[in-house]
Parts: sequence; structure tokens; C-alpha cells
Amino acid sequence: MSDDRYAPYGRLAPKGTADFAFVQHMIHQLADNGTMACVLPHGVLFRGGAEGHIREYLIKDRNQLDAVIGLPASIFYGTGIPTCILVLKKKREHSGNVLFIDASQHFEKVKTQNVLRPADISKIITAYKTRINEDKYSHVAPLSEIVENDYNLNIPRYVDNFEEEEAVNLKSVSTELKKLEKEIQTTNASIAAYCKELGIDTPF
Repeated sequence: MSDDRYAPYGRLAPKGTADFAFVQHMIHQLADNGTMACVLPHGVLFRGGAEGHIREYLIKDRNQLDAVIGLPASIFYGTGIPTCILVLKKKREHSGNVLFIDASQHFEKVKTQNVLRPADISKIITAYKTRINEDKYSHVAPLSEIVENDYNLNIPRYVDNFEEEEAVNLKSVSTELKKLEKEIQTTNASIAAYCKELGIDTPF
């Protein structure tokens, strides 16, 4: 806690999940007019304890979080976990809100790896530059909304990408089952006839 990189936050990042220690180090080195983007596991968005305290300090006291970008799983070699990008600035143009982008469903699967295509990258950059709300993709959250969520930055809290499943037509399913039942009876009758000709017992 005597280190200038960490002391202002009042808590140290836990040894087991020290992701925020790297973030704090990078912010300390960042120029006043600089922009920082770092790739991190999703846990930094919602884990509590010391990490929750540091996250709150970054947003409430320093107001340096500019955007949270959710990436697809399996885009890095050696790990399949989904990751996110935190964009931080010491001097933000949009100090009254934080942009959330959910790009987790926009990728191409190449063998066992997921790949961000040029169009996917372009979409992320455009969303970041324009900072507009797009259904199931991006949301500009006022700081008051983040406070309401107790500084939890889990992306589904801000970007709803739920796809409603098509309703099941029970009448159609019932009709299809009845049709299949008749076909099974016809097939069984044919098998029974063949078994009788061959002098073997019917298997049903």
C-alpha cells in the first residue's frame, strides 16, 4: 500500500486474481491525454471484494472507464474463455456515461478457433466512435445506471442479446406424431409378416 500505483485505491488486488494490479500499473503510466485498452477476463467486470472496491474507485472517484467491449470466446490461442476490452482515459470526452459493446456473437469459426473478421472489427470501432444505442449490440449507460447496478459491469446487465425462441405449434406436433404412429404400425406389420414367412418370432 506504500506504492503510488496502488495506494490511492485503498485496497490491493488479490494475489489469486491480480488482473486489476496490471490495470492500475498501466493507468499510472498513462499520459494525461492518452487512451488505454487492455484485454482482460470477464471476472474483472463483476467480481466483488477488493476488485469490486477498485472498480468502484475507477468509476466513481476517478471516472476513467470509457468503454467495456465484450469479445467472443476462443479468439486467443491457449484459452477458450471469453474476454473483454476495458478502454480507460484520464481525461474523458464523455464523462457522464460508459459505453458497453457486446461483440461476443460476431465472429467466424475456423476449426476450433473463433476469428474476428474485418467487418466485425469495423463494427466495434464504429460503435465506439459513434457511441449510440444499438439493439442487442451496444448501450450508452449513464453513470447513474452503473451506480444502480452497484458498479457491476457484467455486460448482459446493459446489453440484452436474448433471442426469443419461436413458439412451438402443439397442434402441428400432435398431427406429426399421429402420422409417425401410423407409419410405425404399418412398418411393424410388414416386419411381422416377414418373420412369419421365415418362421422366426416377431421381435415385438
